[in-house]
Amino acid sequence: MKQSYSQFRAMMAVARASFMAILKSPSAVVFSIAFPLAFILVFGFIGQNEVLLKVGFMPGTDIHSPIYQALLQVPSLKVVQEPQQQLLADLQKGRIDGILEIDRTGNTHTDPTTPYRVHLLFSTSSAGTAPVLEGMVNQVIYRLDSSMFPHRPSIAELQVKQLPGRKYKPIDFILPGMLGFALLSAGIFGTAFVFFNLRQTLVLKRFFATPIKKGYIVLGEALARVVFQLLNAIIIISLGYFVFGFTLYHGWVTVLEMLFLSFIGLVVFMGFGFIISSIARSESSIPPLANIVTLPQFLLAGTFFPIDVLPGWLQPVCRMMPLNYLNTALRNVAFEGASLQQIAGPLIGICIWGICIYAITFRVFRWD
Repeated sequence: MKQSYSQFRAMMAVARASFMAILKSPSAVVFSIAFPLAFILVFGFIGQNEVLLKVGFMPGTDIHSPIYQALLQVPSLKVVQEPQQQLLADLQKGRIDGILEIDRTGNTHTDPTTPYRVHLLFSTSSAGTAPVLEGMVNQVIYRLDSSMFPHRPSIAELQVKQLPGRKYKPIDFILPGMLGFALLSAGIFGTAFVFFNLRQTLVLKRFFATPIKKGYIVLGEALARVVFQLLNAIIIISLGYFVFGFTLYHGWVTVLEMLFLSFIGLVVFMGFGFIISSIARSESSIPPLANIVTLPQFLLAGTFFPIDVLPGWLQPVCRMMPLNYLNTALRNVAFEGASLQQIAGPLIGICIWGICIYAITFRVFRWD
C-alpha cells in the first residue's frame, strides 16, 4: 500500500535544517544574541552605579572639620587632589563638577558655637551637575545638624558661586564620539569587505599583470577611503557647528586638528580591516569578526557616555581602547582648545595601537 506523503514531517525537516543553518551562521548569532546581550550588560552596569561627582578642595580647607570628614564618606563623591590652579582649570573645562572650600566664619577656633562656611564653586561646564552637588552638601550639613548639633543653629552656611566660562553642551561630548565611531566602522568594515572581495574576485591577481607594485595597490585603495572619510568628517563637524552649536575652540584651526586626528585614527582602524579581510574564510564571517572589534569600543570607549559611569574594574580596560584615545583627543582639541602637544598621551596611545596592528597585518595579510 502506497504511504501518503507527510507534509508535516517534511515541514519539520525543513525547519530543522534551517534552524541548524542559523546556528552555524556567525552573523545570526552575533546580531540576534551577542549584540543585545552586550547592550543589556553594559547598560545594566551603568544602572547599578550611583551618580559619581568629581570634586576638589581648595588649599586651606579645614580638613579637621566634621563637614570635611562627612563629605569624604559620601560614596557618590570622588575627591580629586590637585593644585589650586589645576583645579580651577579642570573646573572650567568640565573635568570636575565643583570645588569646595570649608572655613570658619569667626577668627577664633575655640568658640564651639561658631559655624562653618562652605563655599561651592562650579562653572558653566558643570552647571548640569551643580544642583546635585549642592543637594549632597546640604544633605551632609542637615545630617550633621540632626545627629551632632540638634540644639543650636546649623553647623554651616553654604554659599554657591558660578565661574564664568563656556557652556559644555551635550553635542560637545556626543559629536567627537560619533565621529570616532564612524571612522572606526568605516575603517574596519569598509577595508575588510573591499579587500576580501578583491581577493575573491581575483582582481588583485589581475593587478599583478600590470607594472604597479603590490604596495601601491593597497595605498591607492586606502587613499580613496581616507579622502572619502575625511570629507565625511568635515560634513559631521560642520553640521554640529552650524546646527547644534558644537564648540570649535580655535575655529578652523581646530577643524584642521580634528581632521589630522581623524586621519591618524582612520589609518589605525584600517589595520584592523586588513587583518579581518585576511583571516575571514567567507564574506558572511566578516561582520561577526568586525563586531568583535567594533562592538566593545562602541559601548565602552566613551562614545555616548563617560567611562566614569562604568564599574571601576572595567574602566582601565576601556581607557586603553584605541577609540577612547581618539575620542579623548578630539574632545580635548575641540572644547578645551588643547594643542597637539597637550594631547600627546592619547596620540601616543593610538600610535602604539597602530604599530601593533600593522605588525600583525604584515604577518597575516594575504594577496590570494
